Amino acid sequence: MPPKPITVQRRIVARSRLFQVEAVSLRFANGVEAEYERLTPGAGSAGAVLIVPILEGDTVLLVREYAAGTDRYELGLPKGRIEQDEEPLSAAARELREEVGYAAARLTPLRSLTLAPGYLAHQTQVVLAEQLYPDSLEGDEPEALEVVSWPLSDLAGLLTCEELTEARTIAALFMVREYRLS
Repeated sequence: MPPKPITVQRRIVARSRLFQVEAVSLRFANGVEAEYERLTPGAGSAGAVLIVPILEGDTVLLVREYAAGTDRYELGLPKGRIEQDEEPLSAAARELREEVGYAAARLTPLRSLTLAPGYLAHQTQVVLAEQLYPDSLEGDEPEALEVVSWPLSDLAGLLTCEELTEARTIAALFMVREYRLS
């Protein structure tokens, strides 16, 4: 593997409430210089968590919520931003309570995922939540989220749902299925 490129310059070229666009000038080992643009999280964000809540047996809890990016309701796993100075497992516990109304006696970090790493500097920590018990916390969503139960053993059936399109959710469900089988 060649050495990592040297960063020549970084500058913010645009900023919003959630993201900023950073221009990064790089020099590769072969001497070629190139400029890339990437989306980086806005101030106060330390990435995100995506939680796979499993009730007794193999029932996974999903949420149906409006997604501005696709301009429709999407079915996915509970997720949210990791606040500045917040540990990923604390963020997972908070988001679980806010979005599905449960707390977990056992939270297991599985791995980190990226989306479009060529231009998106964002990581999502996937966390398995087990031994759930009712314990809700008011969230920051503009409307109540619909909680949908689905047997993980029928992952093939879930994948036929047209409103389930988020790659992180699909990857996390497969990861948890394999984790629980091992």
